[in-house]
Amino acid sequence: MVDTTPLTRAVDHFADRLRAAPQSRLQRGAAAEALALARELTRRAQALEEPGAEPREMPDAGMFAAADQITVAVHDLALVLSDEGQVDEAVRLVGEAQSRAGV
Repeated sequence: MVDTTPLTRAVDHFADRLRAAPQSRLQRGAAAEALALARELTRRAQALEEPGAEPREMPDAGMFAAADQITVAVHDLALVLSDEGQVDEAVRLVGEAQSRAGV
């Protein structure tokens, strides 16, 4: 079993920053960036779980749900990752998304 702690920690930090961000920051793109990350993490989890199946897209539940959406998505992904390289790649995606979100 692969250690996904670095990934869950990175997402927990990003989610905490989103929850603490003012509404204006969320509206200026932080929430959209988080949703894009959640959708990418979900897509990756689905591809590993059901190769070849048409991926389902995570719905937009609103800017105040963005932190919860990335948390759910990463926990789903963490269950199906099989090597450290996949974990490292996902941590990189989280870091880049958080940087673009500005939180």
